[in-house]
Amino acid sequence: MSITVTIEPLNNSYCEQIINLILPIQQIEFNVPVTLADQPDLLDIEANYLQGGGAFLGAKYGDELVGTIALINTGHQACALRKMFVKKEFRGKEHGIAQLLLDNLIQFCSANDITDIYLGTVSMLKAAHRFYEKNGFSKISADALPPYFPRMKADDVFYHFHI
Repeated sequence: MSITVTIEPLNNSYCEQIINLILPIQQIEFNVPVTLADQPDLLDIEANYLQGGGAFLGAKYGDELVGTIALINTGHQACALRKMFVKKEFRGKEHGIAQLLLDNLIQFCSANDITDIYLGTVSMLKAAHRFYEKNGFSKISADALPPYFPRMKADDVFYHFHI
């Protein structure tokens, strides 16, 4: 099935849709012990992502938000990749939504003089690890993270990509 998806910037008017996409994936699908209280950034996208020179992008199928990716600009020509989620029914190579989101994020970085992308994820998300590695991300130890990288409590696997 071929679907048409658009990638567009998201702001605070999308907070509810973002939360309704991300929380069930984290809590129900992957049993990650994280709540909305652990992620207050989702309640104010503009202050936590956009104001600092970052981005929050959404993949939309019609009016439905089916995927997200975000970056926090950490300065030092670097960023932290966050909130990479695709709704289960829209995952996979045949849809290409995760790839489209990542490609758009890398384009944003290139246009904004960001040369290094860091990310943290959890060990149980093996498909995500394969996706990042296929896209040229290198697994690094927590000790190799720069001191300005904002770590999330649940993250235990880390990656780096140099543009």
